[in-house]
Amino acid sequence: MARVALVTGAGRGIGRAIAEHLAGQGHRVAVNYRTSAAAAGEVVAGIIGAGGEAAAAAGDVTEEAAVSALFAAVEQSLGPVEILVNNAGITRDGLLLRMRPDDWDAVLSADLRSAYLCTRAALRGMLRARWGRIISIGSVAGLVGNAGQANYAAAKAGLIGFTKAVAREVGGRGITANVVAPGYIETAMTAALGPEVREAALRAVALGRFGAPQEVAAAVGYLASDPAAYVTGQVLVVDGGMAL
Repeated sequence: MARVALVTGAGRGIGRAIAEHLAGQGHRVAVNYRTSAAAAGEVVAGIIGAGGEAAAAAGDVTEEAAVSALFAAVEQSLGPVEILVNNAGITRDGLLLRMRPDDWDAVLSADLRSAYLCTRAALRGMLRARWGRIISIGSVAGLVGNAGQANYAAAKAGLIGFTKAVAREVGGRGITANVVAPGYIETAMTAALGPEVREAALRAVALGRFGAPQEVAAAVGYLASDPAAYVTGQVLVVDGGMAL
């Protein structure tokens, strides 16, 4: 059954792959972006060109008023949000002793506060409909930690606890909440890794390669589907065996 899906931070990388995958499943997709209007427009054009339905949806998902406006705009253009993918996030890496409070706050806001604001906004309609899918993009860093990413690991670990609490709160209304936790995925972020860092990272992955954004998107597509109706409060790790 076709649903309305909102993917935050969907202009590039994993978010773009998720938006395209959900559109390929027949869903109407809102492609959220904060500043990259051109990139979001490309995603929308590609989906429409492939016979799908999509709309760009601007909004800073760390701001309460912007989130309210975002959900109102999506409902007007596509309908009430039935599938929410909390994908937006940033990194501000650095060893803890050198990490500025601004870098801590920025990552917690973009990676965790955004999920709280968007989930809260989405739940109103989902509770009325007695159906919903909330899928948050975490990271293996939230499971095992990562040196130089105390802020990012804390945000992603918090996302897991947040999701489990939401799953318990709304499970009786036919709403599921889950996390997909990627490892190293081939994106612009991993492309910037130096050769030595990349080689060390590959050695930690049992499958010996980085993942593709489409492999993360496929996991999201499953959790958004009707066959996943009995899966909630879970962390689906897509990391090639990195966190074994």
